[in-house]
Amino acid sequence: MPKIYFLDVTNRDGVQTARLGLSKLEKTLINIYLNEMGVFQSEFGFPTTRHESIYLQANLELAEMGVLHPMRLEGWIRAIASDVESAFKLVPNIRHLNLSISTSDQMIKGKFQGRKTREDIINCMVEAVDAARALGAESIGVNAEDASRTDLDFLIKFGLAAKEHGADRFRYCDTLGYDNPFTIYETIKALAENVGMAIEQHCHGDLGMAVGNSIAGAKGAIDGGQDAYINTTLNGLGERAGNADLVATILAATKSKGFADEYQLAGSVDLSKAWKVAKFASYAFGVPIPINQPGVGSNAFAHESGIHADGVLKDPQNYELYGYEELGRGEPEFVYTGREICAGEYSGISGFSHVMGKIEVSFNNKEEANEVLELVRYANVESQKPLVEDELLFIAKYPQIAKKLLTLTPLG
Repeated sequence: MPKIYFLDVTNRDGVQTARLGLSKLEKTLINIYLNEMGVFQSEFGFPTTRHESIYLQANLELAEMGVLHPMRLEGWIRAIASDVESAFKLVPNIRHLNLSISTSDQMIKGKFQGRKTREDIINCMVEAVDAARALGAESIGVNAEDASRTDLDFLIKFGLAAKEHGADRFRYCDTLGYDNPFTIYETIKALAENVGMAIEQHCHGDLGMAVGNSIAGAKGAIDGGQDAYINTTLNGLGERAGNADLVATILAATKSKGFADEYQLAGSVDLSKAWKVAKFASYAFGVPIPINQPGVGSNAFAHESGIHADGVLKDPQNYELYGYEELGRGEPEFVYTGREICAGEYSGISGFSHVMGKIEVSFNNKEEANEVLELVRYANVESQKPLVEDELLFIAKYPQIAKKLLTLTPLG
């Protein structure tokens, strides 16, 4: 029986959200949380972008150390052979790639301005796939950008060419959120049946249907006999109206009427990490979680109506599909209102040692403490916000990796 895999793209599509961004340390923490949660793969960045290369290499080093394991780390690049070569030059140990190219007539005419034909699109893609295989890629996803506005016969031809040249997955991109659950189900089922390759669903929320489309698309892939890979982001962030939210999509796949009885997740997803990762993403991006966000919004388990309150007190299942404990919620949150010493870009060793001592971190000597303090200062300069406890702990535990994450080498 084919399975559903979650492939989170927060560190690629989420960070492309206009006016938002993450530091390299924040991106790394998100990868750690995703790994702890049981997400199959993180699209962790852009291997052809120079300022990403040291971060990408550092995260791959964490994977080799077992810190980011078993989650796979995959980079996104254009489906151009020269971009593949650049990716392996900048990040030689990259092993998983998604290669993207636009496929719709709208994009061919409006984006490429007539410089490419449909045949050119396929030729460009297969050259990139061949290059990736030749340079050592272990898995390759081929992305059809604007697939929901692309002729189905051409999508099948595109997918078959990708499969023939050794691609592992076909990413169906509903780039403009144009699909609905009915159309995406039929299209992806047809692709699964006619291409015979695992299908990814990459859905946007321009019409408010990203989660529903992702679930319908996964159903279509599995009904067509292939594994389904659902693309998500934390808190649904992403370009324009965002992408399918990770937590909401997991809830839909595991809690919606009859779905989990027939369609199964690959591996195990630990929903108890949901609250922690959603809060961190909110803090790191500087975007509050909507109060009505499924599972993690402040009103997700709030009841005011007399009938609802009475019913939930008698039996929570009267008005709650799932328990807040399942998402790692329920612990009280304390706000300290007394004296506070913070670690920041201008911290001294005395105050820093006090902060680290509160989270039970000690140093062997003054030199070690000063080295970590210097890294914390730089991390604060990059993020321009106080570091959370897990960031401080990460820097103290992996100072050499942290140094790489904080290293930027502008072009001369």
